[in-house]
Amino acid sequence: MEVNISLPDSKVLSLSDSVHQFIPDGSSIALGLSLESLIPFAAAHEIIRQEKRNLTLIGPISDILFDQIIGAGCAAKIRASWVGNVITGSAYNFRRGIESGRLHIEDHSNLTIAMALKAGAMGVPFMPVRTASGSDLYQTNPGLQQIRCPFTGDRLTAVAAITPDVAIVHVQRADEFGNAHAWGNLGITRDACLASRHVILTAEDIVSPDLIARDPNRVLTPGFRVSAVVHYPWGGHPSPVPGYYNRDHQAFIDYRNSSKSPEQYARWRSDWVDGVCSSKEYRKRLGPERLAKLNIKHHDYAETVDYGY
Repeated sequence: MEVNISLPDSKVLSLSDSVHQFIPDGSSIALGLSLESLIPFAAAHEIIRQEKRNLTLIGPISDILFDQIIGAGCAAKIRASWVGNVITGSAYNFRRGIESGRLHIEDHSNLTIAMALKAGAMGVPFMPVRTASGSDLYQTNPGLQQIRCPFTGDRLTAVAAITPDVAIVHVQRADEFGNAHAWGNLGITRDACLASRHVILTAEDIVSPDLIARDPNRVLTPGFRVSAVVHYPWGGHPSPVPGYYNRDHQAFIDYRNSSKSPEQYARWRSDWVDGVCSSKEYRKRLGPERLAKLNIKHHDYAETVDYGY
């Protein structure tokens, strides 16, 4: 008996096509899921270039990523535990949006946003936690409700599930079918991928499926859950990508100084987003000296493991 086994179709797309196809206006998007590393800045800049509107941004600590999207007028709602500039403090576009009332905020702690996405990943309506009681989170977050445990009678917080339309994740390497390796602090990336309807991966390298299969425990999310794979070197800059480049502290300071007013932000956007439409153009904009300074100088490899049989 002959058995025909067909391989899945390649999921490699351009960044422009991925954003156009999977992020319509009004989408809810999970980004910045690994906290301060692996932040998908290139994908966010493409969202800005395509002038998406009425987006809901979901994440724990997005650093300046959310602020850039907000400044372009793309976001209507934020569901997050913190928005700002880690190295300098305030995020000016975010602050202007909240103070003017143009931006709706659903406040979370780091734990409640993690539990909301875990509930979404598990397919359950909520997760019970021992947190948030007595806090102001209830004032802006209808997804937090006090409940009594049916077994012990303890008072708990029910955290409603979050199921984003799209999770955008930057990784070190992926194959063309959506199987990817990521390492370092992954934060809540895995749960966000499982909770989301679509997953877009931007990757430093596209590698063979055999290479991914040699380390299955490092696979971020099953390839069949991924909608698009984008080859985009330096797609996480200015955040760090472990094993590839370090955090560009100066870029965060420069952005702080370039976003204090809407006019300054517009100039920054013109220089770094609107006129820079590819990885090659972005790296040229950074310049060889800056790239060399950020490159990893001292590699520190993980211990190998034995999958022998």
